Amino acid sequence: MIKFEENHRPLILVTNDDGVEAGGIRILREIAGEFGNVVVVAPDSAQSGMSNAITVKVPLFLKKVHSEKGLYIFKSNGTPVDCVKLSLNSLLPRTPDLVLSGINHGSNSSSSVHYSGTLGGAREGVMNQIPSIGFSLLDYSPDADFSAATPFIRQVIQQVIQFGLPSGTFLNVNVPKGNILKGIKVVRQARGKWVEEFVEREDPRKQKYYWLTGFFQNLEPNAHDTDEYVLSQDFVSVVPCTLDITDHGAIEQLKAQSYEMSINGVV
Repeated sequence: MIKFEENHRPLILVTNDDGVEAGGIRILREIAGEFGNVVVVAPDSAQSGMSNAITVKVPLFLKKVHSEKGLYIFKSNGTPVDCVKLSLNSLLPRTPDLVLSGINHGSNSSSSVHYSGTLGGAREGVMNQIPSIGFSLLDYSPDADFSAATPFIRQVIQQVIQFGLPSGTFLNVNVPKGNILKGIKVVRQARGKWVEEFVEREDPRKQKYYWLTGFFQNLEPNAHDTDEYVLSQDFVSVVPCTLDITDHGAIEQLKAQSYEMSINGVV
């Protein structure tokens, strides 16, 4: 199904959670095309907030939308993770050299990394031992301007292609909104949470329903080594994320508190 004229070029898989028609994925596939052959496999509609969700109750479909030299575009009714899984197992001629997800319309900094479908796509890539990057722009508008972000996104991709990433690590890259960006900072994820509010409404049949709203609360606003801080200072944030979510520092503490046991009482 997929055949490239220049097979010596890197193979790059691109996905997102805003849908195959979103402006952000169009920009990302154009940048990716500077580095290799590109296959886009993205949801046919918005899948924001899906994290690592997979589809198990309905069949998945895959439809080619467009093809030209060095580029194939497909859409699926699945989640971003479904799109990556379908690509790796049923579509691509070989394992890709890089997985790119985004560019998301809106922030995925701090704790949003856990909810984001954009980062779910990148996480699925690194689960399959493929260097992976998730990109987001802090502008939720469907008509967001990605022009200022483009050189920085290009730079991050170039670095990963040249140097690779540690095993089990993927990058969460967020770009501030605006035209005056100061550079790139490699930082940690800020501690924060979404303060959730549910607006209660009533449908025409008098049945109550709830609509999720809320706001983000930065729990360490004065920490200068976090993504939230550097983004507020007009720097692009790069947070290396790991698949291993074990709190290694707590292992010995829990052992000392006698968490371990066995049936015969001997640990």
